Amino acid sequence: MIYEDVYMKQPLGYKDSVHPDYVCKLSKALYGLQQAPRAWYSMFSSYLVQLGFQSSKAATSLFIFTQGIHITLVLIYLDDIVITGSDSSYITSLINKLSQRFVMKDLGPVHYFLGIEVTTLPYGLFLSQAKYASDVLRAGMIDCKVVGSPASVKPSIPDCDSFFQDVSLYRPLVGSLQYLTLTRPKISFSVNVACQHMHALKLNHFKAVKRILRYIEGSVHQGLHFVPGPLTLTAFADADWARDPVDRRSTTGFGVFMGHNLVSWCAKKQHTVARSSTKAEYRAMAQTASDLVWLQQLFSELHIPSSTPHVLWCDNKSAIALACNPVYHARTKHIEIDYHFIREQVLNRQIVLYHISSEAQLADIFTKALSVSRFQLLKSKLMVANLPIRLRGGVKEKEKDTAAADLNSSSTDKEVSTSAGPSGSIL
Repeated sequence: MIYEDVYMKQPLGYKDSVHPDYVCKLSKALYGLQQAPRAWYSMFSSYLVQLGFQSSKAATSLFIFTQGIHITLVLIYLDDIVITGSDSSYITSLINKLSQRFVMKDLGPVHYFLGIEVTTLPYGLFLSQAKYASDVLRAGMIDCKVVGSPASVKPSIPDCDSFFQDVSLYRPLVGSLQYLTLTRPKISFSVNVACQHMHALKLNHFKAVKRILRYIEGSVHQGLHFVPGPLTLTAFADADWARDPVDRRSTTGFGVFMGHNLVSWCAKKQHTVARSSTKAEYRAMAQTASDLVWLQQLFSELHIPSSTPHVLWCDNKSAIALACNPVYHARTKHIEIDYHFIREQVLNRQIVLYHISSEAQLADIFTKALSVSRFQLLKSKLMVANLPIRLRGGVKEKEKDTAAADLNSSSTDKEVSTSAGPSGSIL
């Protein structure tokens, strides 16, 4: 059903000979109509609510059903659906009910969803976008020269006269790279910089995108590795003060870990100019705290126990002192009120701040271009490793052993349990 008044011309071959100039008023959504995705979501979500599901307040496309100690999750993206939970028998009955109401196909255990490849391994879960990355490289960068990092440490020489005219090539490439950051947090900063030059495009900007593609060529099968572990949230926040040479705005970067696994990250230019490095770091901590609160809300809806306060690491002592001191003084008058959100979280003991050295700051990879050695070190700390190459007959044993060694080397020294995860299905 659609609730707006939508009219369409009479289709060819079905025109009314008596009233050829009449138009049709739609009572149902047609495929390709702008209102069709919303109408489908409304109908599907209403049926889930009838079955006892509740829509998540933190993520509206997530529906949760709890029955005793069991929980079932349904994730919707248009007509792609993932169902998972702790009770396999209820999942089977739910799929049968949905199949009777809607025309859909059960594809079995999830292995591919929205371009993200899901690989279940004995030592954890792997998310990657190898096929999608290969498709992006088909724009002319296959078998190109590989580089060790996605961005150069040396600043490029500005070339005001060399404009890059082929905007239709640059913009789709950058959009594809932005989607690749879902499983490749290591390129988040480089892609964010590329997204800032959609207009008045220069040749140097396109060369920077080509460098990202050259790096991806050498890391097509890399992705995020998830292992069982503690359910505590730990965050790293950093800011690179006045990084942009044009507008002198700073770059915010943070990464949030659940146990050993990176679950949320950000690399973004700040909206206004920071008058000091303390203010830039203070803003970064406020944005990280906001993300921690959102994750805490999501985990509470999923009935995941998460103890507070959450630990937030920052490498700026002045910013930590400013967040822990509730007294407003002359030095804080220029800081916007909304960024003092971090103070409220600290006072309520929801977040505890600790200082960390700049060398150990993991969020450094989200704020600036790094040397190859520094980039490779921080990349391993983000649980990024090689994905086994899938063949028709399975995975080569040699490649599988190599991938296992890479995964084990990227994990921490703490012992991790290997309990089986919940069952799942993709429709």
